[in-house]
Amino acid sequence: MSLPIYVIGHKNPDTDSICSALALAELKQRLGVDAVAARLGHANPETKFILNKLNLDLPFYLTSAKCTLQEIDIDEAVTIHDGETIRSAWDLCMEKSVKTLYVIDDEDKYIGMATLGDISKVQMQDLNITKDLLKQTPLENLAKVVKGKILYEGTNERSGYVRISDKRLMERDLEGAIMVLSDHEDEMIKSMGRGCAVIVIAENYVPADYIIEMAKSEGVTLINTPYNTMKIIQMIYRAIPVRLIMTPKDKLITFNQTEFVEDVEREMLKTRHSSYPVVSQDKLVGSVARYNLLKSEKKKLILVDHNELKQSIDDIEQGEIVEIVDHHRIGDIETDRPIVFRNMTVGSTCTIVEMMYREAGIRMSDTVARLVAYGVISDTMNFHSPTCTDIDRNLKKRLEEEYGLDTQAMADDLFQNTATIEGRAFKDILYNDVKEYVLSGYRISISQVFTYDLNVVDTIHDDFLKFMEEEEKNKNHRNDLTLMVFTNVEGKGSRFLYVGSLSKMLASSIDQFADRGFVSRKKQIVPGLAQALV
Repeated sequence: MSLPIYVIGHKNPDTDSICSALALAELKQRLGVDAVAARLGHANPETKFILNKLNLDLPFYLTSAKCTLQEIDIDEAVTIHDGETIRSAWDLCMEKSVKTLYVIDDEDKYIGMATLGDISKVQMQDLNITKDLLKQTPLENLAKVVKGKILYEGTNERSGYVRISDKRLMERDLEGAIMVLSDHEDEMIKSMGRGCAVIVIAENYVPADYIIEMAKSEGVTLINTPYNTMKIIQMIYRAIPVRLIMTPKDKLITFNQTEFVEDVEREMLKTRHSSYPVVSQDKLVGSVARYNLLKSEKKKLILVDHNELKQSIDDIEQGEIVEIVDHHRIGDIETDRPIVFRNMTVGSTCTIVEMMYREAGIRMSDTVARLVAYGVISDTMNFHSPTCTDIDRNLKKRLEEEYGLDTQAMADDLFQNTATIEGRAFKDILYNDVKEYVLSGYRISISQVFTYDLNVVDTIHDDFLKFMEEEEKNKNHRNDLTLMVFTNVEGKGSRFLYVGSLSKMLASSIDQFADRGFVSRKKQIVPGLAQALV
């Protein structure tokens, strides 16, 4: 199984993160790369509005860079019915070149596992053990394994012992025995007289009517077969049904296809089985062995709109980063080989993705052009943010001239329908778009939300501060400063609420942020805090 390359934005994804992932994934696909967009969190109302407007589905939710069993190549689970003979099981193993069979019942439910070792053990173990298995073996299996025909099905209980005719026949305990005889009818009479349960007659011999009548009166089963006596003895122990030698599933290690490969590997080290069943919703879907894990590939990732570990997918070290496209500061992500790392001073990752289309000589589809436009409008506050550059503004012109888009009308429609905090849960406001920093050794968390009407902040000011304080009390590792930034969606200033041990020291600086109309977390607020902490 070859996995696609996942194009992912940051945790708590914003519009630019989702739109750039979708746009870049389509570019990769048009360049012949199997790429798919994914997300690392729930989409915000603004992003949902855009995707609904464009009739697009959300990228699927990727929770970890680790691979699960359903994302790697595993083997087919070769199954066998629990009533089949171990001879059939052996033949199936040879035919499929496997060492493990998964046993199913009449309803095709997985109930256990049988291995070549289990089958071979029957031939090698003590006859006292084997006889107990033959006692429980259906008569149909005895006939099937010797390619025979049941001439009469008796009722005598079997002991499980297999006997042949010899000079001491009349001295042996034949009660319930399975007799393997040739065409000597006197031996059949003697065996029935001493209480045998089954007579398997060699070389297709059909006994006289009086023998059959005697068998009926004595409750003895008669089977004839084309095999000679030596072949019958060799084969008869292979009539035992698989269910009698299998290991029941409740005594086996079973893996779910959603389990991570590294967890499966750790569990495998506790046992020495060659293969293990893989299930999904209690249904058998495959078989996994150590070699499946050894040859599995890592998930390949393209990061957009971020390049810091804490903002990226969980267990990112378990994946393989093959490319980064971003417009933020260079963070702490490391790779074990050179990659394409595109980092530019622009207002939106979507701006860079549009440049990549032009460099590849590929015209964006109308849908991708709108995605790019929405991504830039959102990230640059409709091209009013301090982070907006001439490159972004030139993109605006191309979108309007080459794709016929009215970016102002798109922005008005977007903000009027999405830029409000009224009715939103405090937790959603605080954590929907949050980024953490370490400045001068201090832990600082900055959340940002955009709204049309900043006056709404006045109505929730006191309650929101209390909520922030309670949230900090419940954290294992408290921030030195938690800053909540309410920003006008058109870039007309911000309101600031904050808690933490640095509150008093930074109060005057943060008040100046409001007076100076700071709206950009990256270009204004973070540098301003860094300067205040020097």
